[in-house]
Amino acid sequence: MRETRSEEAAGELMVVRERLKNWLVRDALPLWAEAGYDAASGRFAESLELETAEPSAAPARPRVPPRQIYSFLEGARLGWPGDAAGIATRGLAAFHADFLQGDGSLRPLAADGSRPFDLYDQAFALFAYATIAGSVAGLRETAVEEARRLRDLLTGTLGHPDGGFEEDTPRRLPLRANPNMHLFEAALAWEHLSGSPRWGDLARGIAELAMSRFIDPDLGILREYFEGDWSPAAGEAGHKVDPGHLFEWCWLLTVWGRRYGRRDALAAATRLYAAGTRSGICPDRGVVMLEIGDDLRPREPVARLWSQTEWLKASLVMMEEAREAGDAPRENEAAEAAIAAAHVIERYLDVEPRGLWRDRLAPDGHFIEEPAPASSLYHLVCAIAELDRVCG
Repeated sequence: MRETRSEEAAGELMVVRERLKNWLVRDALPLWAEAGYDAASGRFAESLELETAEPSAAPARPRVPPRQIYSFLEGARLGWPGDAAGIATRGLAAFHADFLQGDGSLRPLAADGSRPFDLYDQAFALFAYATIAGSVAGLRETAVEEARRLRDLLTGTLGHPDGGFEEDTPRRLPLRANPNMHLFEAALAWEHLSGSPRWGDLARGIAELAMSRFIDPDLGILREYFEGDWSPAAGEAGHKVDPGHLFEWCWLLTVWGRRYGRRDALAAATRLYAAGTRSGICPDRGVVMLEIGDDLRPREPVARLWSQTEWLKASLVMMEEAREAGDAPRENEAAEAAIAAAHVIERYLDVEPRGLWRDRLAPDGHFIEEPAPASSLYHLVCAIAELDRVCG
């Protein structure tokens, strides 16, 4: 009997899953564990040069160590045989030595001697703490305590009365959706790990804020920048839409909506996915563009690697949702998109030495020559883990 298209697509996804997992555990993680990590100091490289894999001289931003810790620990779960726990242990110690402040926040040392606060960095610290607590028994107590301390600091000093979080105190505008998205991601990870209602409440507040304020009810797109009352920011910033974030929010709202049976969240996720596929993918190159406007026209057609990984994740959960609903045409469409996204990702990974990647595809279809940013590994690992879960 001839296979149906859905069966063929499932087979294609299984094949690409194996290729991407093999790339991760055989090429990427060994390379980044050697060239992108200093075992003596526990510090991670900000980027690696293409061709030579030499680490950049610039120190890693505060968001990089948490992402790398997650990537190695999750990579171990996916089959990497290296010393992920040791990397996490030394990496966390260096991360704290470089950035941890007395109040539990994580801040870099600026050239002027100040310690600037970035909500985005706090979100990734919380996310890494969750991964550590679930993976490294010897660090669990530290990770739980530091996460509780940081969560309480954020909710106590930066919680917005309408949900979500301010940027800093005193207030700094515009408010941003992106740090709130990653706090949502961290809260979901902690809630799954601990079952704590405190984490559940944090996740719910951000999910409901996204549905009520971030997502445009008419267009189904999600804006990035806001005034202090969560209305769209004045000027150009208020019109900015990141297609990659449409897909990223789609995936997160689907995870949360399934967990709580929230059909409104699943409907919002479906609308975000539709907007992203309709307006965020370049028809000529078949890639997710970096930025469009709320008029749905391209504004920054460069295509970054991370956006493609979020397209893959969102397509996979939309495929599952369509299958659950018995909607075969929509399931096939999402499966085809997932296959396309995976193949696009492989184009970015087609470099020597194996284990590095290109970051940006220019509008004319050529890759920009620049170092491979370490921060992309987190996106790749998340996507490969989701592909592995869906393919079973």
